[in-house]
Amino acid sequence: MSEPTTPPKKMNLNREEMPKQPAVVRRGNFMEVALGYPLETARREASRCIQCKKPLCVAGCPVEIDIPGFIRHIASGDLPQAARVLKSKNCLPAICGRVCPQEEQCEARCVLEKKGAAVAIGRLERFIADWEAAQGTMEMPLIPKSTGKRVAVIGSGPAGITVAGDLIKLGHAVTIYEALHEPGGVLTYGIPEFRLPKAIVKREVDYVRALGVDLVLNFVVGLTRTLDQILDEYDAAFVGTGAGLPWFMDIPGENLNGVYSANEYLTRMNLMRGFLYPRSDTPIKKQTRVAVVGGGNVAMDCARTALRLGAAEVRIVYRRSRQELPARLEEIENAEEEGVIFEYLTLPIRYNGDDDGWILNMEALRMELGEPDASGRRRPVKVEGSEFLLPVDAAVCAIGNSPNPLIPRTSAGFEIGKGGNIVADPATGKTAKDRVWAGGDIVTGAATVILAMGAGRVAARAMHEYLTGEKV
Repeated sequence: MSEPTTPPKKMNLNREEMPKQPAVVRRGNFMEVALGYPLETARREASRCIQCKKPLCVAGCPVEIDIPGFIRHIASGDLPQAARVLKSKNCLPAICGRVCPQEEQCEARCVLEKKGAAVAIGRLERFIADWEAAQGTMEMPLIPKSTGKRVAVIGSGPAGITVAGDLIKLGHAVTIYEALHEPGGVLTYGIPEFRLPKAIVKREVDYVRALGVDLVLNFVVGLTRTLDQILDEYDAAFVGTGAGLPWFMDIPGENLNGVYSANEYLTRMNLMRGFLYPRSDTPIKKQTRVAVVGGGNVAMDCARTALRLGAAEVRIVYRRSRQELPARLEEIENAEEEGVIFEYLTLPIRYNGDDDGWILNMEALRMELGEPDASGRRRPVKVEGSEFLLPVDAAVCAIGNSPNPLIPRTSAGFEIGKGGNIVADPATGKTAKDRVWAGGDIVTGAATVILAMGAGRVAARAMHEYLTGEKV
């Protein structure tokens, strides 16, 4: 007689929504928009997971989190174990739960996504990370006996922090060198407070430091010392300096006052605390009409920041339609709710200024969509004779970034790609330069936090094998 089998769990398609500040309120402050799950809501959402025998969601996670494992413990109420499972693979869970595009990665692979109701993996990740922090103590993993090997990590963004955290837990001594006066890289200077509070970045960085990672700030590798000089003191190095060199459109008027790169605009707000002026040291000229050029997450961040700084009218100027916007749907919807105006099928061609060199307006063309280009999106085509003027007193260019060339310029041996990126083996992170690995935006160009972390994890494994001859 065959043993009875457990019937499959019925799919619950009622995804739990996360509470957030009302749009009319949040557009006037820099506090976090999403408020997080309460405990019972998190447990209800976790109970929706059907615990697949072959969980595809894990394959969609660049850092290989045991997603069904930590969710199962939330559902059962064992939150400490949920935190252990989550942090065994991810040293930045509170950050990933807030800014990673789960809808394109782990949640896209969820079986329930076929019914349009994937388990809210990112929101549960955020929940358990915030719950652990609220307890006031964090459980620390055991650090093995020292291998005697020393590793230098250049850059304290998501790739660098991941490499450092993984290598310290494998017994290596690790020092991070950061060019700025605060750690976190793009997490600190590039993502607004209302989307990723700086206290959370500090908390996650402090966790890695508590593991034993040393952190040296205000140290510009390539100026303070070269990478070759650093390698004289270390057994290996990882370069994770991101993509901080902004792109402009190369149109007339980009040198006018009031025309910013997204890097400068967000750095003034975030790293330099411009949104706290006059309590901060960074004065911000109040602008009335702001245009943000671009359609990615950074463009959404700039536009929503401008609203919070008191602009009466903020526009996203994008040369394709809403369907082609590369930003996360959540960020687009938040911007729309808050009152950002979207100028679709519009291409800036010139900025005009006054006699004192301040921007007065943007000259633009209307576009129409033609055949798909290499990206798979329909190519925008100019509509001749459609020029018009858009009055603005500030414009922010948020169309992308390239890697800073300082390190490869001051240390020979790298192979450099067409976009100025350092070429690295995607399977290991190894560069052409002896004893040097690289990962994140310095290799791929501007991408996501979680992809940078995944590259850091890959490199850490390869570096450990190089240093010890052992595979992880």
